[in-house]
Amino acid sequence: MRDLCGLAVDAALGAGAPYADARAVFRRSQSVSTKNGRVEAVSDVESEGIGVRVLVDGAWGFAGDSRLTEAGARDAALRACAFARAAGGRGTRELAPVERQRGTYRPSVEIDPFSVSLADKVDLCLRAEKGLSRPEVKVAEAFVRAQSEHKVLVTSEGTDVEQEFVECGGGIDAMAVGDGITQIRSYPSAHGGLSAQAGWEYVLGLNFEREAPRVAEQAAALLRAPECPAGVLDVVIDAEQLELQMHESVGHPTELDRVLGSEASYAGTSFLHPDDIGSLRYGSEHMNVTADPTTPGGLGTFGFDDEGVAAAPRPIVREGVLVGWLGSREVGFPGSMRADNWSRMPLVRMTNLHLEPGEGTLDDLIAGVDRGLYVETNKSWSIDDKRLNFQFGTQIAWEIADGKLGRMVRDATYTGITPQFWGSLDAVAGPDAWRLHGLTNCGKGQPGQHAHVSHGTAPARFRNAQVGFRS
Repeated sequence: MRDLCGLAVDAALGAGAPYADARAVFRRSQSVSTKNGRVEAVSDVESEGIGVRVLVDGAWGFAGDSRLTEAGARDAALRACAFARAAGGRGTRELAPVERQRGTYRPSVEIDPFSVSLADKVDLCLRAEKGLSRPEVKVAEAFVRAQSEHKVLVTSEGTDVEQEFVECGGGIDAMAVGDGITQIRSYPSAHGGLSAQAGWEYVLGLNFEREAPRVAEQAAALLRAPECPAGVLDVVIDAEQLELQMHESVGHPTELDRVLGSEASYAGTSFLHPDDIGSLRYGSEHMNVTADPTTPGGLGTFGFDDEGVAAAPRPIVREGVLVGWLGSREVGFPGSMRADNWSRMPLVRMTNLHLEPGEGTLDDLIAGVDRGLYVETNKSWSIDDKRLNFQFGTQIAWEIADGKLGRMVRDATYTGITPQFWGSLDAVAGPDAWRLHGLTNCGKGQPGQHAHVSHGTAPARFRNAQVGFRS
């Protein structure tokens, strides 16, 4: 694949492009899902190809080809140059200078997920489903996934890097129905479970069979639980829900392409402005956010991004102040460019975006609340295209009274305005409570791309949040 990438770059330069890069990718993706004791779906798909990106007269051009051959590489390069010329650039486009990179990246994997048979994966899902069995649970589901990828990137500036990635993950869901009410509980997360850059050992460590009875019991209990009360209360948010709060209200608004308006027609813009860096108060002094593509196990972990920039941690928020962006060479903040496959052009994407831990435990956070709510596991979310006004719903919640958990409540929601909400953050639990959560459904771009990203979070406490539905 390295030789083909080099050939594509040479072809682009020969066609008049002053800059070119080529990515060759081979990917295998596998998934298994079961539902109510039956196999719902099995998928095992391979994909390969080469994508070439060029600059001609200040305009970008991109083309891909599914043939990993000399003809495919050359054709992709020439079409990319033709597309750039058709776009009609206006002069030059400067890219931030970066060091030429040579190297490899491979994650630590104990058990190759593709050494585990499909039959064994189906059996794991069916065993997990048995643990969800209760009269109230009408739909029981389990699912697992695995992915491997081999990628080579060569640029006209001399970068030549090779990377391998391995991912695994899964989850279980129990949907309970009774008296006209439907409730769901998921583990370890909703909307596709959780994944990590690791081997099959990660899935085994999730221990679905152990957790399934608890998940089913809570789903059934929610049918009898009262609705979440409405009011202004202190809220303690568990680590899993907080990772989505981070993703939607911190990750996307700090993507500099959104800030500059290039995603306005689809994914939206941002409430932030380019000159906010170093001065905008994003949250309280307890808010420290880092983008770190070196985090072990993270779905956003790599050796080099898709512009060949070496992975390195970058501060985004420090003591509540915006100090950095997720960006690219073009916008002057390199290091966050990724494409979801060979057939797509790289975009500014989250890598691993973390809320740094504070001190203490979840119990300590709850003990500091006189009257409030503890919420777990995302159920729904809505946020405007500037990432400013939001509402999140969770699968389950408990009232807090005098520093102790009280009765379970269902259909919990909370709303807020991003900087005001993060400004009410008054405590984050410590390192022992910090967990890494991997998501595979982050959508952006036209044509659409789905990035795999991770967020490290610990439970956190927010004061005076609006919860429940106001009449």
